[in-house]
Amino acid sequence: MIIPIRCFSCGKVIADLYERYVELIGTVDESGDTMNDGYAAFFPFASLHERLKSLEKDSEAMDQLGLNRYCCRRMMLTHVDLIEKLLRYNPAERDIIKVSQRN
Repeated sequence: MIIPIRCFSCGKVIADLYERYVELIGTVDESGDTMNDGYAAFFPFASLHERLKSLEKDSEAMDQLGLNRYCCRRMMLTHVDLIEKLLRYNPAERDIIKVSQRN
């Protein structure tokens, strides 16, 4: 959903670091489009070398941001940004569809 403001375990403020983290792990593919490579480690079709390379990039990005504790690293590494997907849905549209189907 939305990145938590503070680490759940130690209380360090981490929300302001998320955008820079995404920029650091992002890469540019052959067509020149920006591609977020941070989730490549979780795709089953990625080779072992690609997964290790992705995790290495994540580790370097967190080191640059000063995330030294493993609890803060966990917060950043395991966060899944779903807010863009949730903003596509409008509950008011569901109500309009239900009313139109009744008539």
